[in-house]
Amino acid sequence: MTGHPFGIDFGGTGIKGAPVDLDQGDFAEERVRFKTPSPATPDAVAEVFVELIGAFADSDAPVGVTVPGVVQHGVVRSAANIDEAWIGTDADALFTKATGRDVHVVNDADAAGLAEVRYGAARGVPGLVIVTTLGTGIGSAMIMDGRLVPNSELGHLEIDGHDAESRAANSAREREELSWEEWAERLDRYYSKVEALFSPDLFVVGGGVSKRSEEFLPLLDLRTRIIPATLLNRAGVVGAALYASESAS
Repeated sequence: MTGHPFGIDFGGTGIKGAPVDLDQGDFAEERVRFKTPSPATPDAVAEVFVELIGAFADSDAPVGVTVPGVVQHGVVRSAANIDEAWIGTDADALFTKATGRDVHVVNDADAAGLAEVRYGAARGVPGLVIVTTLGTGIGSAMIMDGRLVPNSELGHLEIDGHDAESRAANSAREREELSWEEWAERLDRYYSKVEALFSPDLFVVGGGVSKRSEEFLPLLDLRTRIIPATLLNRAGVVGAALYASESAS
């Protein structure tokens, strides 16, 4: 194998990618970003992937791709925030054929979780780590002794008759103009529920709002230690490359 494994973070507005140095847990070269096509069908996105990968030196290293949906054995099973054409698509096969590289697709929160456990806030923590991303929704990754339990989708737990992320995601805080204290009450209810169900050893909180973690994390009353993520917007690309490397080996 020549070159570093490549990570691609596919989001609603942008598609970001870079080769990743897995020894350092960081980009091996400066990241490149392309605008997400509209409509973002699998075939249209595949064309962007080809262009993105082509911006770097030729390599036969595997490629990891994040998708904001449930992924089972390379097949996308949900499309809450992406084009419905993704549902049932064998994304591993589609992107492998389009790019000529060995491509492995992973849920976006799962990729971020892998990155935080290997290189970030949860590094060296044994037992069950639950990484959550607070954004438009609530993404989650469950990692037991360093091994990913994929597609946990804990943002969709029902709490007080509501889909949890509809009330506790950062988008709810912004939409309803909640104070940090008001939002923290909802987060406390959410994390307490997850804590009661899974008894994790650590919570890691990611998403853009984690940069302001001092505003809300100290307000939570949990048994479980809860800390902010450290890789921030690098987590998706790094985690995708790590996933691809481990899936290909």
